[in-house]
Amino acid sequence: MCSEAMFAIVNNAYGHPLLEEEKASQPLVGGILQHGYQCGMVWGAALGAGAEACRRFGSGCDGVARAMYASQRSTAAFRKLHDTIDCYDITGMNTETSMWEMTKYFFLKGGSVRCFSKIAGTSRAAFPEIEAALSDDGLEAPTQCESCASIVARRMGLSEQHATMAAGLAGGVGLSGGACGALGAAIWAIELKRIQVGGKVNFRSPEAVALIERFIQASDYEFLCEKIVGRRFESIEDHTQWLAEGGCAEILDVLTSMKGEPVRGGE
Repeated sequence: MCSEAMFAIVNNAYGHPLLEEEKASQPLVGGILQHGYQCGMVWGAALGAGAEACRRFGSGCDGVARAMYASQRSTAAFRKLHDTIDCYDITGMNTETSMWEMTKYFFLKGGSVRCFSKIAGTSRAAFPEIEAALSDDGLEAPTQCESCASIVARRMGLSEQHATMAAGLAGGVGLSGGACGALGAAIWAIELKRIQVGGKVNFRSPEAVALIERFIQASDYEFLCEKIVGRRFESIEDHTQWLAEGGCAEILDVLTSMKGEPVRGGE
């Protein structure tokens, strides 16, 4: 899975593998359960950047801000390299693609080889951007900073470390305006909690599918952050203020309504 692979590449580059967290990112492949939005590599890079940000700067505002800066830079690097951040633009596949068409792409047309070759190229482009954001001594964190994805992770019972790891998913991953980062964080949290109690990752779990259905009802059937909000966020401070003023409150409530006990099922 490209999301898991990119997450693992970043973690291993820093010498801190996180096997459970990496596996839990699998449903983000294909642009969130194959919906065709941000490529799984984009999600994986952001989560890996958040993990290293937390190790260096902790789970407070400094760590959250660095995770978001690093996600912005890695997402921009992906877009520059591939002229898009969306899986559909690269593969031509989404939830409406038939199993036969998917099989043809991956096994008959060499799609799996092309995707994995993109992982190598993307990691070479994205990792220096992540490191630059994390090692910039002149970068000052805002006095207040919050991430919608961190709020979701926290409400769903994950640790402060995990909340910081998810921070860069905010605003459609790195404030890029793509598919809702809080939704991605919620799906990641569902699978991570499943793994933590001994279950196996379920790529299209009933919980995730049901969550998406409730999400699109709350978002007026929009997936993209910039369409839900009506604009792209200009900065971390802008995003933080939006949340402080109650922006996306209903959506965050919907996404965290399944914060009960971890589920054991899986494939």
